[in-house]
Amino acid sequence: MKSNIFITGFSGSGKSTVGREVARRLFWSFVDIDDEIERLAGRSIEAIFAEKGEPNFRQLEHDCLAESAGGDHLIVSTGGGVMMDERNRRLMENNGLVVRLDASAETIYERLDQQSKESRSASVRPMLVAADPQARIRSLKREREFNYTLAHWTVWTDNLTPAEVAEEVLRGWRMVANKKETEAGGDYGDLAAMVRTSTGEYPVWVGWGIIDDIGRRVRRLMTPAAAYVITDEGVSRQARRAQVSLEAAGIPAHMFIMPPGERNKNHETAQFIYQWLAGRKAERGDLVLAVGGGVVGDLAGFVAATYLRGLPFAQVPTTLLAMTDAAIGGKVAVDLPQGKNLVGAFYQPRFVLADVRSLRTLPRRELTSGWAEAIKHGLILDADLLDTFERQRQQIRELSREVATDVIRQSVAIKAGIVSRDERETLGIRILLNYGHTIGHAVESSTGYRAFLHGEAVSIGMVGSAYISHALGLMSLEEVERQRNLLESFGLPLSFGDLDLTAISEAMRSDKKTSGKVINWVLLNGIGNAVTRDDVPTELVRETLKRLAK
Repeated sequence: MKSNIFITGFSGSGKSTVGREVARRLFWSFVDIDDEIERLAGRSIEAIFAEKGEPNFRQLEHDCLAESAGGDHLIVSTGGGVMMDERNRRLMENNGLVVRLDASAETIYERLDQQSKESRSASVRPMLVAADPQARIRSLKREREFNYTLAHWTVWTDNLTPAEVAEEVLRGWRMVANKKETEAGGDYGDLAAMVRTSTGEYPVWVGWGIIDDIGRRVRRLMTPAAAYVITDEGVSRQARRAQVSLEAAGIPAHMFIMPPGERNKNHETAQFIYQWLAGRKAERGDLVLAVGGGVVGDLAGFVAATYLRGLPFAQVPTTLLAMTDAAIGGKVAVDLPQGKNLVGAFYQPRFVLADVRSLRTLPRRELTSGWAEAIKHGLILDADLLDTFERQRQQIRELSREVATDVIRQSVAIKAGIVSRDERETLGIRILLNYGHTIGHAVESSTGYRAFLHGEAVSIGMVGSAYISHALGLMSLEEVERQRNLLESFGLPLSFGDLDLTAISEAMRSDKKTSGKVINWVLLNGIGNAVTRDDVPTELVRETLKRLAK
């Protein structure tokens, strides 16, 4: 089945408003069937009814719905009567999830009356012109009730805001999607998301104590003759648990332990791993399993993508930063002295398994650093997730089992959704994940990756990006302070102190988001709404760096 969501229901139930919000959150495209009908006919719906009659309108409605059903990753808002036609129901059922929005007759009347006043029109739909509009609404709802009940999911919208209705639509979509994806993702309650790419789809599991089950999960997804576990000295105990689980599942597993740290993510270390694989006669069907943080994942993925022109690869991230960001999306790379991740590829893993319990073994600074990327997801896309970080910051920081696992799942789902829509960063969507990274990467590379951890540098970069957003009139001062306060409350740095501003500026010019020597900045047009701008004045950037040096 295609990944579309068809939102139907009676006029006034909020289909268009909610549909746009759901599309924004998923980074899918939005289609309003009424708008498409008017575009195709060259006249308003009221005029079509008056001049051509309802049968002509219904045929246009079906034609437009059929065209939309042929697409993918669409949110489609339909007219209130679309469910009355069996052809339409089959089209929607066979090409996505059908969600019905409903409300009481009184609520619908109030909404339609308000819309009528705002549009200065006598009616929203001709069929609602009646001596007793509420009675007419009740009558039409009764006539359509059976067909409406055939939808996959129903949301009652009385007393809910559009954002709350959108979240209920997404909850239904996740539940139905997870049910359909049981075969691919395994019958596990810890499936956080399925990432869809040009090479297929893969599950991302986020749970507590699930690393010991990895052997069984590998067996359900693939049949490798052997596994090659790549890890570093800091997490070798976690890697050993994965190795034991693989061996218990009948998969011979070998382990390569590298020194920790970004400075080892280079061609020299990759060469050692190539030789290790060659010495053990690794074959194309064998599995490369990265167990560690972003450095291990990036390097192991780069090796898997290039050895024998590609070995199956999977990620077991053991740091918060890797769980919420680096392990998802298939970006694999090594660093050069001139900058981070300058040599790499897009190479998707077969699965990602994040054991939240493993975070309790991290040094406090490493764990704190990781929250920066998760908070970033709330800042760029999901204001509700940001609210959760503010309300439950103590439980989150203490890694309360339920709260921390849930918030990491939410963050993972956001990253997975963006990657699924823009796998290779060609549509201007995935770049939004780089909020704070232009300055952050420059701070890292200009200090030889020794002064700040990645999340710490990103935190500083997000503060700088917020300053720029405010200066350009995109963010209010209150929103800038809200971001600062949240980052500070999680123990993240807000400035880089006495660093060489010239070196940072030079490193920024090597940033991957630079095009034609112009930096594409990711900024915030308010909390939860990231945008890109390539017109940030050089002087503003210079002043921002000076503020961050204080």
